Amino acid sequence: MVPSERTNGTGESSPDGENDSETVKTMKHFPRYGSIVGDTCPTCRGTGRIPRGHEDQLVAVIPCNDKRLKPRRTKLYVCLSMALCLFLSCLILFFLFPRSVTLTPMSVLSVMVYFTPDTVQLEVTNLIRVINDNFVPVQIIELDVQGLISRVVVGKIKLSNLSAIPSRSEKSYTYQIDLPITDNGLRIYCQSSVIKIHTLFLELQMTMNISYLSHTEQLSLETFEYIDCGTNSTMPHPVR
Repeated sequence: MVPSERTNGTGESSPDGENDSETVKTMKHFPRYGSIVGDTCPTCRGTGRIPRGHEDQLVAVIPCNDKRLKPRRTKLYVCLSMALCLFLSCLILFFLFPRSVTLTPMSVLSVMVYFTPDTVQLEVTNLIRVINDNFVPVQIIELDVQGLISRVVVGKIKLSNLSAIPSRSEKSYTYQIDLPITDNGLRIYCQSSVIKIHTLFLELQMTMNISYLSHTEQLSLETFEYIDCGTNSTMPHPVR
């Protein structure tokens, strides 16, 4: 059989082989199926095959209608997470929220009286109580006490070696304050043998510095108590 011939634009005939070669050249300008128009695939470099050893460099393209992009019970998981975070926050605030620390007087334990030619020396021993309502221990930094008789300061004391108060508990502390009386009227009143009752009203002003939950706080207390400045006959009694 004689191969068929086709005429080109000049009227000359061309064999089928030439048309096939022109078709191949024309198709080279069109991208292959699945490739990106105007660019070469960076993974396979246009070959359609993945080189070995480059599997970990692949990027997966997931369609928008893929079920993996639509997890089930998303709202339930979000609500549970928010509820759990809220519960933990409330729990932390409940245990770490600062609560009150109370300083209260308890009783007068003893009063020792010493007479000198110029003064009347009193050694008063008192008992106080500190109540800690917090869930953390409370450190006592310092305790300042000053005693006043007739609105005049007659003695002071400062304590800084007190032990800590455990959480949700109370603790009692004992301190002794020296009160020298130099006023002539009070000295004669205490040393008089004619007067049978030698009662003095003692005013105590206490200030306690405490520390807990990374902050410091100051407790103040003012109390009145009666003591006998004539003899060592003052019995332990509660402070009112």
